[in-house]
Amino acid sequence: MATRTLDLFVNPSDETISVGPLAVRFLVTGNNSAGSIAAFELMVAAGQRLPAPAHSHDHYEETIYGLDGVLTWTVDERALEVGPGQALCIPRGAIHRFDNLGGRDAKALCVITPAAIGPEFFREAFEVIRAAAGGPPDRVKLAEIMRRHGLTPAP
Repeated sequence: MATRTLDLFVNPSDETISVGPLAVRFLVTGNNSAGSIAAFELMVAAGQRLPAPAHSHDHYEETIYGLDGVLTWTVDERALEVGPGQALCIPRGAIHRFDNLGGRDAKALCVITPAAIGPEFFREAFEVIRAAAGGPPDRVKLAEIMRRHGLTPAP
């Protein structure tokens, strides 16, 4: 009988990917979970709207758990506030986006099951946002990146 050796790591992808008031820090990636789960912290500065378009994903659920502050998630045109200790599961196919409409920085834990996206998506998308130098990001480039990583931009 063969034995399997697992490489175990705490925060295997401990990298903060950020652009302006938005930051993501992956805790677990699909590479570290046999593709079953990805988990990351999402940090959004006070009073910030998401620079990317609303979107959906057909191949995974996204569960949000509030850690600090309050994020407003708009899911299928319904605004839902998620604060510390609250959770929201966004089902496959639901069009959604988030904003921090409050006066306090917010942090949430985001869990993707199965692990369909990883740090690469955020690195690429944030580069497009950085290239806009404070102006509106190139929506065509963002949409292409989103589609390549399994997200469908809302019409």
